[in-house]
Amino acid sequence: MTTMAVTGHMDLTEGSLTLVRAALDRLLAPYRGRDLAGVSCLAPGADSVFAQAVLAAGGRLVAVVPSRNYRADVVDEGHAPLFDRLLAAADEVIVLPHTTADRHAYAAANAELLRRADRLVAVWNGEPPSGRGGGTADAVLAARAAAVPVDVVWPDGASRSGG
Repeated sequence: MTTMAVTGHMDLTEGSLTLVRAALDRLLAPYRGRDLAGVSCLAPGADSVFAQAVLAAGGRLVAVVPSRNYRADVVDEGHAPLFDRLLAAADEVIVLPHTTADRHAYAAANAELLRRADRLVAVWNGEPPSGRGGGTADAVLAARAAAVPVDVVWPDGASRSGG
């Protein structure tokens, strides 16, 4: 079984979601019909698009929830229906023991993703770490330091709504 974890930007533009999904479908195509597991925190943007692509490829989904309050206090109303559908579709759900979703919880979630991963898929525009910890660039750097192969997905035309 190949286990791929995902990290990526949450603030992808609407048009970028389609581009990223197509790129992820291409990346996962060789694993279709084989044993594939995808590990995701199911956040908006990259995490959820990856989870959908894994399920469409016939893979099993593992959800890592960063904290006990994540669904109630962090998942916004617009993302909740998709989050709930993906959580219900997951073969395994890991809720980390953090009480609140903060940078420590997100860093722990990244560590859990990497602990389980044979490969990391990074939907990432290449920007350096913010310095706050727990972000996409931090996960990529940690994966590289741990010798976990990283597949960067950032198709031409992709952009973030924040910039």
